[in-house]
Amino acid sequence: MSNTWNLSGVIVAALTPLDEDFALALDDLPPFLDFLALRGNHGALLFGTTGEGPSFAPAERLQLLKVALQVRQVHPDFKLLVGTGTPSLQETIDLTRAVFDLGCDGVVVLPPYYFRKASDEGLFAWFSQVLQRAVPTGGALLGYHIPSQTGVPLSLDLLARLKDAFPDRFAGLKDSSSDAEHARRLGTRFGKDLQVFSGNDALFSLALENSASGCITAMANLRSPDLRLVWDAHQAGKAHPQAHARLATARSLMDRYAPFPPLFKALLARLHPFPRWALRPPLMPLPEDVAEQALGEALAQVDGFAT
Repeated sequence: MSNTWNLSGVIVAALTPLDEDFALALDDLPPFLDFLALRGNHGALLFGTTGEGPSFAPAERLQLLKVALQVRQVHPDFKLLVGTGTPSLQETIDLTRAVFDLGCDGVVVLPPYYFRKASDEGLFAWFSQVLQRAVPTGGALLGYHIPSQTGVPLSLDLLARLKDAFPDRFAGLKDSSSDAEHARRLGTRFGKDLQVFSGNDALFSLALENSASGCITAMANLRSPDLRLVWDAHQAGKAHPQAHARLATARSLMDRYAPFPPLFKALLARLHPFPRWALRPPLMPLPEDVAEQALGEALAQVDGFAT
C-alpha cells in the first residue's frame, strides 16, 4: 500500500513554549520549529503528551497551530500534526474539524480516557463519529495508543476494523506502548497497510524492521540527528547501530527522569538558545539540582549529547 497521506519519518513530539504566567509563548514558536526542522525532523506533533496537550483548551490549540503554520514559509514540506483527543466526543469532533480547516496534515487522537472499561464496540462507535464528522476524505487520523497514560488500549482488532471502515481517513497509530512485542504484532498483522509511528526511541529500529512508517518521540526535541541517521539508513536498506545505541542509552536515561515535559524543557534551555519555558500545572519545573544531574549523566553516557 502506498503512503496515501505522505506522512513518514522523524516527527518530533514538540514541547509547548509557555511564558511564566502559563500563557502560550507564541513568539518563541516559529524559531523553535525552525530549529527542529533544521535538525532533521520531518514534522512536529503539537499538543501530544510531551506538549502537555490535555492541559490546553481547544481555542489555545488553534491559536498555536495558526502560528505554527508559518514554518511552511521556510520549510514547505514540514508536516504539522495536532493532538485533538479529549474525553468529550463533541469537543474532539469540533477541534479535529477546526485543525483540518486550518490546514494541518493530520491529527493524533487519544481515546476517551475517562471511561477506562469502554469496550472495543464503544471505542469503534466513538472513533467512527470523529472520523465521519470531522476528518475530510484524505485526512489522516492516527489513534494514540498510550495505555500507561490513558488506561484505554487500542486493540489490533479495533485498529483493523477502523482501517477497513475508513480506509481514506484512518491512517494508523502512534504506538507509545514501549512494548517490543506489540511493535512486532503490529508489523505482522498490518505490514504497510497501517501507518505506525513508534513512540519509543530505543524501539525505533525494531519498529522500522516491522514496517513502521516512522517515529513520533519526545527525544526528537534534542536527539533528532540520531533519529535521522537511523531513518536514513533504513531507507537505504541498512542499519545504523551506533546511532541506535546512543538513542537506546539516552532513552533509558531520560525515562528515569520522567515526566518528559519538565525534563526536556530544562535540557533544551541548557543546550540550545531557548528560554526555560514554564509548564502548566499540575506539572512542575524540574528542580535545578535534578536537571543538572540528568544533564551530567547524559553528557557522560551519550556521545554528542550536547550537539
